[in-house]
Amino acid sequence: MWETVFETFLRQLWRRGTLRVTLPSGRLITVGDGTGTPFDVTITDPTLLRRIATTPDLGVGEGYMDGTLIIEGDDLRGFMDAAVANTWSGRPAWWQRPLIGARKGLRWAWQWNPVGRAQANVAHHYDLSGELYDLFLDDDKQYSCGYFRHPDDTLDAAQAQKKAHIAKKLRIEPGMRVLDIGCGWGGMGLTLARDYDAQVVGVTLSREQHAVATARARAAGLDGQVDFRIQDYRHLTQTFDRIVSVGMFEHVGAPHFREYFRHVHDLLAPDGIALIHTIGRSTPPGITSPWIEKYIFPGGYVPALSEMTAAIEREHLYVTDVEVWRLHYAETLRHWEQRFSANIEKARALYDDRFCRMWRFYLLACEQTFRHGRQVVFQTQLTHRKDAVPLTRDYMCDTGG
Repeated sequence: MWETVFETFLRQLWRRGTLRVTLPSGRLITVGDGTGTPFDVTITDPTLLRRIATTPDLGVGEGYMDGTLIIEGDDLRGFMDAAVANTWSGRPAWWQRPLIGARKGLRWAWQWNPVGRAQANVAHHYDLSGELYDLFLDDDKQYSCGYFRHPDDTLDAAQAQKKAHIAKKLRIEPGMRVLDIGCGWGGMGLTLARDYDAQVVGVTLSREQHAVATARARAAGLDGQVDFRIQDYRHLTQTFDRIVSVGMFEHVGAPHFREYFRHVHDLLAPDGIALIHTIGRSTPPGITSPWIEKYIFPGGYVPALSEMTAAIEREHLYVTDVEVWRLHYAETLRHWEQRFSANIEKARALYDDRFCRMWRFYLLACEQTFRHGRQVVFQTQLTHRKDAVPLTRDYMCDTGG
């Protein structure tokens, strides 16, 4: 039965290019329009047919991690490029729609992130060995989208340009009190303190990130100017001239959107500026990939702009600017995956082969979703007052070549 369902699913999904799949029974299925170099895939686990047919991203991801879905030549990049392109150009099979509907109905339960649960979810991803992140991030350990002003920009240049672009939008002045919600390994906070003479408080729920950020501040002689804390933003009571949050809102969860922006409202000074940088979806509200939810970011969710603005409006903040970055994250992820693959033996020394396969699948799946899917990055500027920022955007524009 599942061979038939699986074949029906593949023929509906794979319309462009050519895919040849050898089933556990030894039967060969060829799907697609016959163009291009064929991708040859072998499935050795009979249960994988049902799992892929019902929940494709979870089934394919687990099959690749476990070595029961074998791609000829291990061309995961080429396979994911074609698979994601075909997925986003089609529609779910009829038998998948009730499962998707059920996940939508349960998403608030899965994204419920009170303080204790939020810390456990953060630890799942960000308290992995710091050496792992050193294998693929830039020197400043920026684990978010870079800003590629030119196609040949290096990863380090793109991340420096991202921080400078955000600082322009924040209109930082010396001595300003700045809150960095989700400060990571401290790169943004250290940059704002060192280059803009700001007084920075950075909060994170990751013990690993906090230790690194604190050590970096001490080594840079900025520990009196930057205060990195293990603290939930919901426990802060100070007010700040500026608030920045880069790559953290994806971990908030839809049930907490109003709570998040309520705290931004209360923590931001009357004439202050906030800048929220987050992955977003150019679709109506949806659900998190089951594979990403299970293995990478439990409790995470990529918001639709409509969800963000609805919460912002109800918390009485002005949206003074929205910028959409389209392919910048695809390029960032391309750099990350290339660096990770180049250091794969070092990664295996830290973790096992299954983990390394999981991490490559994660980086490549995300890259191709930014290339072929409806995933982008939103930078949303918020204020209490209409006149808190200039009338034109000239102040935030890059003047370089």
